[in-house]
Amino acid sequence: MRASVGDKLLVHGRTVGQHDRTAEVVQVLGENGTPPYRVKYEDDGHESLMSPGPDTVVRHHPEMGTG
Repeated sequence: MRASVGDKLLVHGRTVGQHDRTAEVVQVLGENGTPPYRVKYEDDGHESLMSPGPDTVVRHHPEMGTG
């Protein structure tokens, strides 16, 4: 898995009744975009370190165009 600052990580709930969560990557601590990541969860603003597992999908931040 590779991610950059600004990418979103969608973490799927693992059990029945557990909701998916979305977190924004605020810092990449691994080499070349690899985990661990410092993330900020969108639902409650909580920040934590994360090494995503197979239940996580990266949604890459769209490139900012030069105007």
